[in-house]
Amino acid sequence: MYKDKTLCVVIPVFNESTQIGGVIKTMPDYVDRIIIVDDASTDDTVTVVLQYQQRDSRVVVLHHDINQGCGGALATGYVWARDNRMDIAVRMDGDGQMSPNDLPALIDPVARGMADYAKGNRLVTGEAYQKMPRIRYLGNAFLSLLTKIASGYWHVADFQSGYTAMNESILHTIDWHQMYKRYGQPNDLMVRLNVYNFRVADVPVEPVYHVGEKSGIRIRKVIFTISWLLFKMFLWRMKEKYIIRDFHPLVFFYMLGAMFGVSTVMLFTRIIYYKWVSGFFPSTSSLAAMFSFMSASLFTLFAMWFDMEANKDLKCGTFYEKRKQ
Repeated sequence: MYKDKTLCVVIPVFNESTQIGGVIKTMPDYVDRIIIVDDASTDDTVTVVLQYQQRDSRVVVLHHDINQGCGGALATGYVWARDNRMDIAVRMDGDGQMSPNDLPALIDPVARGMADYAKGNRLVTGEAYQKMPRIRYLGNAFLSLLTKIASGYWHVADFQSGYTAMNESILHTIDWHQMYKRYGQPNDLMVRLNVYNFRVADVPVEPVYHVGEKSGIRIRKVIFTISWLLFKMFLWRMKEKYIIRDFHPLVFFYMLGAMFGVSTVMLFTRIIYYKWVSGFFPSTSSLAAMFSFMSASLFTLFAMWFDMEANKDLKCGTFYEKRKQ
């Protein structure tokens, strides 16, 4: 237990036979249950986990007959944590990229009731740029910007980090079977948390790379998939939070921003066409395009500002607790 709270760690695994042993072996003593969710691995992952289960009674093994993706494995683990009345559920990956030294700082704001959800942030320490592969760093930064807009958690960064902790209230509120099953799961969950007004804390964690892990993420592919997911989840959040559950006029600002944005594209396309055909810029269309662009920018920025103000009570700050080295 940690500060009188029962604590489980959910670890989704798929072909992690070389890494999962080290993750289990370094798990702190105050963790009550280690939930290994095997997502239909085809290597010796299950054999390795069962060997560790014989030595450590905290290990619980759950199996998928068909691969459901990281989000699907997490959903299975979270449902187990909910049904077994765990107070705090932590997510760690089975590849050894999450340092157990960061675990106390991550779960502390949740255990103390200061936050409902805590998420590791690898970017705030300044070490990520040197340690993370460059393409993943840039892709992470781009997706973090989109997720801020889609989720409404403007104070949070590094949304792709899977090192998280949540309280019992979240376990019982979220419909885990509706959560996105693939690599966009952390982004999808953040949007859902915002709709239910859960408080989120950002906690600096150490980025761990080059420990033998094999990443299945292809950033050039998932960046488009997750971007489309975030667009759909943004529209869903606007509908659920600001129309159905409680009305807020910011939806009109976003709508006007979108309308003027489309108008801007059409007008500039017309200007370029006339320049190409006639060799000159039509003055009236040029003025209309600039007015449309400025209107789209202002309406969108005001909508973001209103969204930030509406969610300011969900901000728990960033916890810069000094870690023991």
